[in-house]
Amino acid sequence: MNLRTRLTAWYGGVFLIAGAALIAINYFLTVAALPDAAGFAVAAAEPATPGLVQDRVFLIEEYRSDVLGTLLLWSVVALVAAAVLAVWLGWVVAGRVLEPLQSITATAHRLEAERLDQRIGLDGPDDELKELADTFDGMLDRLAGAFDSQKRFVANASHELRTPLAVQRTLIEVSMSGPESTPELERLGRHLLDANERSERLIDGLLQLARSDRGLATRSPVRLDQIVTDEIESCAYLAAERDVEVKSVVRRWVVEGDPVLLAQLVGNLLRNAILHNAPGGHVDVRVDGSLTVTNSGPVVPADAVPGLFEPFRRLRADRTGSTTGSGLGLSIVRSVVRAHQGVVRARPNGGGGLVVEVNLGETQVRQPL
Repeated sequence: MNLRTRLTAWYGGVFLIAGAALIAINYFLTVAALPDAAGFAVAAAEPATPGLVQDRVFLIEEYRSDVLGTLLLWSVVALVAAAVLAVWLGWVVAGRVLEPLQSITATAHRLEAERLDQRIGLDGPDDELKELADTFDGMLDRLAGAFDSQKRFVANASHELRTPLAVQRTLIEVSMSGPESTPELERLGRHLLDANERSERLIDGLLQLARSDRGLATRSPVRLDQIVTDEIESCAYLAAERDVEVKSVVRRWVVEGDPVLLAQLVGNLLRNAILHNAPGGHVDVRVDGSLTVTNSGPVVPADAVPGLFEPFRRLRADRTGSTTGSGLGLSIVRSVVRAHQGVVRARPNGGGGLVVEVNLGETQVRQPL
């Protein structure tokens, strides 16, 4: 039972109690005001006319009974009718009273960590409800400021870290190509370049994650099918290197959003499906009202699927203990999907691998061409 129903029940119950008390008071006052048959018989007793007195007493008693019965009947009818009206009015009044609370609840439902731009902005007298709404808006202002500060820090730190990594890569490559280079130095250089590349991928992932977490400043029509085709071509070398076959069924489709972020979303899904696969495996891509990427590979436990969308969460490492990615691929996918007000779901694929489905939400421009 919701609060509005409970308030209506309280209004109706209070009215019934007050109405019943009013009927009882009115009944007893009427009883006191009507002629008393016993008193009349004592006052009018005459030895010569006993039959006349008895007739009058009977008439008075019948009159009292008829008046009280009619009064009680119509009082109950009026109470029932008024109770129905009171319940209806109580429902309406409760709705008006709770309307600010419904506005607060609706705003809270629309909020996410990446969408803190919603405000209640309640108008009206300075009562307790307006104070609650203003307090809620103030809290959202502080949260939005904190999240923006955190995202700016991540973005700025990622930008600052890219410069020294580029310098390190150049120094390593120069040392490896120098005349005094030895096999041991080249082997060490390759390890350092691998570590440098992993660091660059991590920083690039953090940049994309910070950018998508800030949401979309502008939107434009984007050919999602074309982006999928381009990303499949760009991942062809990686798929051939890993001995993974990529098959696609792509329907021409237009979505509204950011083309760079959508390309990052598709690319991350494809690279994740190829890297976490087995030699001779396959990746199936389908665009038909939604984007679905299915890959073969190791068996993925169902309880491990939700954690794959968390940053730096990996299912397993290879024999050397290193990983094939930065652990941000699916985190970026989820962040980009949320920035486009969409939904991403994943489930284990029968026989091994993962099925990831992306729905970007219906818009006016999301129509097949």
